[in-house]
Amino acid sequence: MDYTFTIIIPVYNEESNIGRLEEELIAYLKASTTITRVLFVNDGSTDGSQSLIETICNRHLGFEYLLFSKNQGLSAALKAGFDYTDTELIGYIDADLQTSPEDFNLLLEHIKDSDLVTGVRQNRKDSVIKKLSSRIANRIRRLFTHDGMDDTGCPLKVIKTEYAKRIPMFKGLHRFLPAMILLQNGIVKQVPVRHFPRIAGTSKFGLRKRLISPLTDCFAYLWMKKKMIAYTIEKKSFE
Repeated sequence: MDYTFTIIIPVYNEESNIGRLEEELIAYLKASTTITRVLFVNDGSTDGSQSLIETICNRHLGFEYLLFSKNQGLSAALKAGFDYTDTELIGYIDADLQTSPEDFNLLLEHIKDSDLVTGVRQNRKDSVIKKLSSRIANRIRRLFTHDGMDDTGCPLKVIKTEYAKRIPMFKGLHRFLPAMILLQNGIVKQVPVRHFPRIAGTSKFGLRKRLISPLTDCFAYLWMKKKMIAYTIEKKSFE
């Protein structure tokens, strides 16, 4: 099948969400505005996630997986997804289903005139501490990156694959995807999306990872911004 859109789903110890995730993905694939496939990236889960993922991939056409030998983190999972995707467009959603696959269609409406379309979570259904720490971390990132993003941590994005593959990924860079597209002179658009409470499983990011890590990652981003090579080919003599 000639797929045009690949949804990357990083998974780390989410066995209690996998069944519901399968149902929502199947429903979305039937309603998707483009021909879509799914790529699970199992980030070294130690629970039963892999067995469930393999069952899903054996049961449905267009579902594939990558399995890490050990836990590497969200940025590594996204990089693997970028590396192993060959469709024109890449989508990203978390396995916890606090955002809905249905809302990919809202983002896809704008991808023709953009290079990354990112969701902005409306009416966040998180705890007060989680919302506050996320707000502080987002302000810190905006101070360093000047990317103008209201919710860079929203786990619902659509990216043109050619831009995604050019991102020089490092640990923590998943927090800076819009900024890295802007460094390529790409166009980024924000679109409001729904947000839901976590029904099962537990968050993989504590207070330290939400506040301390983003601050240190900002310095890595500034170094990357200074050293990054970006060029545009105006003309060439071969195909």
